[in-house]
Order: sequence, then C-alpha cells, then structure tokens
Amino acid sequence: MSDASILGVFAHPDDEVLAAGGVLARHAAAGARTAVVTATWAPDSHRAEELAQALRILGAAEPRMLGYADHQVPDSAPGQPRLCDAPLDEAIGRVVAHIRAFRPDIVITHDPSGASGHPDHIRTHQITLLAVHASGLQDLHPHAGPAWTPRSLWLAAYPRVGARDLADLLATVGKRLLTVPDEMVTSPVDVHLWISQKQEALLAHRSEVARPRSLPALLSGLPASARADLLGTEWFMHYDLNAGRVPQQRVQDPLHLHPGTGCEA
Repeated sequence: MSDASILGVFAHPDDEVLAAGGVLARHAAAGARTAVVTATWAPDSHRAEELAQALRILGAAEPRMLGYADHQVPDSAPGQPRLCDAPLDEAIGRVVAHIRAFRPDIVITHDPSGASGHPDHIRTHQITLLAVHASGLQDLHPHAGPAWTPRSLWLAAYPRVGARDLADLLATVGKRLLTVPDEMVTSPVDVHLWISQKQEALLAHRSEVARPRSLPALLSGLPASARADLLGTEWFMHYDLNAGRVPQQRVQDPLHLHPGTGCEA
C-alpha cells in the first residue's frame, strides 16, 4: 500500500487499532488523509470518547460513527437497532455517504470471518463490500453525494502461522483467533516504526483494557516488548474490485450458495 488516503470501516471502537493502527499512523505521518468509520456505539458514549482519543494519537480525523448498537451491548446506542438488526440497505447507504464525503484511495475493513466470528465484524465486512461497490454508482443512494470509487479495498486478516503467538494468547482465556492460510495474505506490513503510537492508541480504549478477557486487556498485561512483537505486523488481503463479471449465460446456483446475513439471533 502506498501512502494514499485511507478510510477504515470497523465494527467497534478499538478494532481500528488492532487491525490497522500502524498503517493508519504510517500514512498519517506521511501526510495522507486518514479516517475511520465505526459501526457501533453512540457518538455520545464513553467508547466514542476513547475512540476520538485513539484516532488523535494515530493522526486520523475525528470519529465517523454509524451509531448502531453493539450486538452484545444493546444499551451501547439507546433507541437504535443493533447493527445486525438494521436494514441492510440503510446501513450500506450510511457507509456510502462516508466514502463519498471522504473520497479515499483505499478502504480497509474486516475479513469475512472478522477474525473472531463476532456478528458485528462479519456484518461490517458485508456492508463495507457492498458500500464500496455502490459508492461508484450514482443511481444507488443518489442523496449520499457524488459517486466515488476507491482505488482498492483491503481486508484485515490474521495468517495461520504468522499470527500463531496472538492465537496462543487468546487461547489462554478460551478464545479462538479465526485465521486464514498464510498464502492468502497479500500484504504483511511491518509497523514497528509506529508501534509506540499504536500501543498508546490501544491503551486509550480504557474501558476495553479494563474488561477481563478482552484482547486489549490481555495485550496491556504484557511487557511492552512482548506487546510490540504481537502488534508489530499487520496483515491484509487485497480484494479485487474489478473481479466481478456479468456471466454470459445464466447459472442456476449449481453450488447451492445461499449466503446468510452473518448475524446471530
């Protein structure tokens, strides 16, 4: 990835640091515009305050929050539906509006599994993929601003071998890191030069650091050098925005692929 403008789209406050904090800091240091859309938690919540501090540390713009409720914390956005319960086209339209307003070269979001299988991560991945495509089509969500197509889309992922130490850390509290085969990672990024900013931004998410068994809590309990080893590389899969093609003849779903919503009850 070159030092181009970046818009991250993530499910929760702190996901931006864990998945792409070093890349955001690196691009900001090079003078690029960076910003983050966060799908859940209300803009007036304590998590939003922590997010704003973390983004300032990373050199990114002010938070852009969709304001949906966290799947597991309904009162995270009082009066608003959970992200997984929100009408899909409405959520897509909100992300389209942010893409068209910010006009990024690069969009980064979760990979299909969301690394943890969290319903909000999976839903954010789905919404972002659809929004990136829709953003370039003016007839879709015409009131969201002039059409804009980002140059590329990257999915934050964890390679099976490369992220083994992080997986082992999560296993100590009975959690599983959902990984991808190492060969699927197209861009491992060394962010050790920006590790101080990334660690400081992670610690800015104080409520997550204080929550037992959370990844920020586990990481904050490690010596700084060990934490740097685990956070010093970020991994991404390039998603080809030009891969879609209209088939020359109709195919009646021969593999019985009926995608679900990725949300749980």
